[in-house]
Amino acid sequence: MKKKIIITGHARFEAKRRQIATDLILSVVAAPQQQLPAAKGRTILQSRYHDPVQGKEMLLRVIVKKSETTDLVITVYKTSKIDKYWMEEKP
Repeated sequence: MKKKIIITGHARFEAKRRQIATDLILSVVAAPQQQLPAAKGRTILQSRYHDPVQGKEMLLRVIVKKSETTDLVITVYKTSKIDKYWMEEKP
């Protein structure tokens, strides 16, 4: 069974304000390049992408609360500080 993805009103507001396309958010939630644990039982899903607004590589971070049937998108933001947030694989 495919999980349902719900984007909260707050996340929609922030995505619009930060010029982040809904399709991009959905693609990161569906297939993130990395998953990291976060506070309050949440998960950070993140992927690198080329941002047409900024004209450079950016990192999209999507904060979600996961359940068995739903991924609830709490908030979303993009950053150019990829090295700060990207977790390199340990050998």
